[in-house]
Amino acid sequence: MNFGVPRETGRQERRVGLTPWAAQQLVLDGHAVVVERDAGKAARFSDQEYQQAGATVVYNREEAFKRVDVVCGVGLVSPAELDLLRPGSVLCGFQHLVVAPRATVERFQELELTVIGYELVEDARGRRIILTAIGQMAGDLAVFTAAHYLQNEERGRGILLSHVPGIAPPTVLILGAGTVGRSAARRALALGAHVVMLDQDIRKLRSVNQELGAHIETQLATTDRLARFTAIADVVIGAILIPGARAPLLITEEMVRAMRAGSVIVDVSIDQGGCVETSRPTTLQDPVFVVHDVVHYCVPNMTANVARTASRALADVVVGLMRSLAANGAERAIRDDPGLAAGVYLYRGHLVNEALARALGTQPASLVGLLWGGGPRP
Repeated sequence: MNFGVPRETGRQERRVGLTPWAAQQLVLDGHAVVVERDAGKAARFSDQEYQQAGATVVYNREEAFKRVDVVCGVGLVSPAELDLLRPGSVLCGFQHLVVAPRATVERFQELELTVIGYELVEDARGRRIILTAIGQMAGDLAVFTAAHYLQNEERGRGILLSHVPGIAPPTVLILGAGTVGRSAARRALALGAHVVMLDQDIRKLRSVNQELGAHIETQLATTDRLARFTAIADVVIGAILIPGARAPLLITEEMVRAMRAGSVIVDVSIDQGGCVETSRPTTLQDPVFVVHDVVHYCVPNMTANVARTASRALADVVVGLMRSLAANGAERAIRDDPGLAAGVYLYRGHLVNEALARALGTQPASLVGLLWGGGPRP
């Protein structure tokens, strides 16, 4: 099987779909890996490293798409790349199609692509293992980023996020008790901040308290509590995730208006539309804006700012998926692995993800029916 690793072009995306080590594993299995020139440059992986791993480095961008069976990307392909995709191929990456342009999904259907979203792929225990790997870093980065933008030079409150003896600790409000939220909580607690976590699932909150102890304050998320805690927070971290669906808006503009001047919002949920009414996507080049004297950081691909670490963490969990696709073919790999099947947005052009179908106002096809009922074969 042929794998392609194109150079990412969207929103200062610096991560790469496969590291040289991951490419080597596929080559050792007898498969071909085609890497676009400088695909790993921003993550400090040279073309020479890919060549030494047995991959073929190509200088024509089209070859990283047209010559391959599986495209190993990171972010959603750009409109310009849609015409480079080979009909019937497999496209892998963080897709977040519920907030993607409708025209992109329609083009995927026309090309009869199988589209796999890393954000939805599960392991045997139902854990989103790829999302977890990136989410842990995103949680850490959210705290580091908030600490930076609290400085006066960045229009922040001019406070230190870490605890200083004799001074009341800053308050960090975390929305969501998933991977990102827990990682952010651990990091903020380690700095000495007062951490409050809100979630609508009491079981998750109990688990957080068992893991982090009595140092963290956990409460069920209600409108009253959201308003009360945002008003006293120095930092709000949005870490809400509904797999495959748009994030709910929990923080209203009125709540933002009532926040302290110079406080910071880091909306990690922005890749799924954001959980704050005043949020809008930004970029690593221009990451923040201010609304109602509150600094907003809303970069969808924030871990691209630690591209080498993020690419290595991604490769560690993705390489097994790629080896399965190569050994079994897309049809059998998806049919035999429910966790992989959970990540499929489209199968051979058929929209099979319920949340995406609902967002587009249509009915999903049955993936089981397509795989077992005489549907199209890859």
